[in-house]
Amino acid sequence: MRRNFKWDKKYLYWGVTAFCVIASAILFYMALNYIGVVGRGLNSLVRILSPFIWGLVLTYLLHPLVRMLENYIFRPLLARLFAKSKRHTGRRIARAVSVLLSEVFMLAVVTGLFFLIIPQLYSSIETIVINSPTYIETLTNWATKMLTDFPEIRSYVTDLLGDVNEDLMSWLQTTVLPGLGSLLANVSTGVRYVVTAVYNLVIGIIVSFYLLSDIDTYKARAKRLLYSILPPEAAKKLLDGLRFTDRTFIGFINGKLLDSAIVGIICYIVLSILNMPYALLVSVIVGVTNLIPFFGPLLGAVPGSIIILMVSPPKALVFLIFIIILQQVDGNIIGPKVLGSSVGINGFWVMFAIIFGAGLFSFWGMLLGVPVFVVIYTLINNSVDRKLRRRELPHEPEAYRDLDYIDPVTLKPVQHEKEIKEINKKPKEQPRSNE
Repeated sequence: MRRNFKWDKKYLYWGVTAFCVIASAILFYMALNYIGVVGRGLNSLVRILSPFIWGLVLTYLLHPLVRMLENYIFRPLLARLFAKSKRHTGRRIARAVSVLLSEVFMLAVVTGLFFLIIPQLYSSIETIVINSPTYIETLTNWATKMLTDFPEIRSYVTDLLGDVNEDLMSWLQTTVLPGLGSLLANVSTGVRYVVTAVYNLVIGIIVSFYLLSDIDTYKARAKRLLYSILPPEAAKKLLDGLRFTDRTFIGFINGKLLDSAIVGIICYIVLSILNMPYALLVSVIVGVTNLIPFFGPLLGAVPGSIIILMVSPPKALVFLIFIIILQQVDGNIIGPKVLGSSVGINGFWVMFAIIFGAGLFSFWGMLLGVPVFVVIYTLINNSVDRKLRRRELPHEPEAYRDLDYIDPVTLKPVQHEKEIKEINKKPKEQPRSNE
């Protein structure tokens, strides 16, 4: 007897899943065999899309500023102006003005950095290169005077500084000055680099302007697409994860940029008051390295101390004391106020994230390793929390601090050491005397 085949959707799902798995395995195998071709293709794709990538980066960084200007300044102001109008509420004008002012602010900051700070930095570095023999001689005389009572140490330090002087002069003359000259020549006369940079910047600004002007529509379309692909529960979880990732990254990046700018400005003001040499160069180094959590203060203090040490050793000691005070103020007052609770992990994990990120992606890994790790750490912690709740087990970390085991019947934590202490606290029964 012939049986009719009953169609079921699950067969289609199994077939599609099997096809996707096989296709992914084939693509992965081909990617491993043609890794060089894939890498060159990705580089070409990134180069083509670089203006749009810059536009997305600018959009992400400027969106909090646009939102603040729109919600707290221009929308309330224009709502009063259009209070009697039934057609216009002023929202579009508020958004356009907020986006325009944010873009102008960004261009002003970039222009100020390029035309005010970079020439002075170049001049400072060039002065250090030219006067380095004099600085080494000053440092040698100071060390000789300080170590008069220790002739062996004085001889060793003098020889060491002489070797450092020769190596430093050779490095500066053969590497640093030619490199700075070629860099300046590329910036000033290299038409290709200038045109590419201007093109990427202009297109990036235009892209960011379009995105920021209608960002609510783009968000709505992305959510619509997401809910068309995933079930509502999975889409909600993904949106919650994306919102948390966005809060973590934007809070950390913007907070760290503002924190480092404040530290750099304070450093420049104090160094100028103390009449320190190369105050602007040292302050820029301190501000830039302060972007890196945990290791930033140390990385900024070392080159700054060396630069000042070559000019005036006593001032280098004053600079070190000031940097220690400044970093304490930043770590206990400025940083927590600016960053808030964007980093919710302890110092061990911060150090791990920075070292691991630096090993993979150098400077950008050091800068972004902490927020990436915070997101991964939080996702794992939330997953563990959900699984423990599902099994009706204690989910608070404190419940496992003195844990010996969890009773498989009652699912209650048993803390063995506390039970022994409680037993020891109980008064022992006196043995009855046989009368």
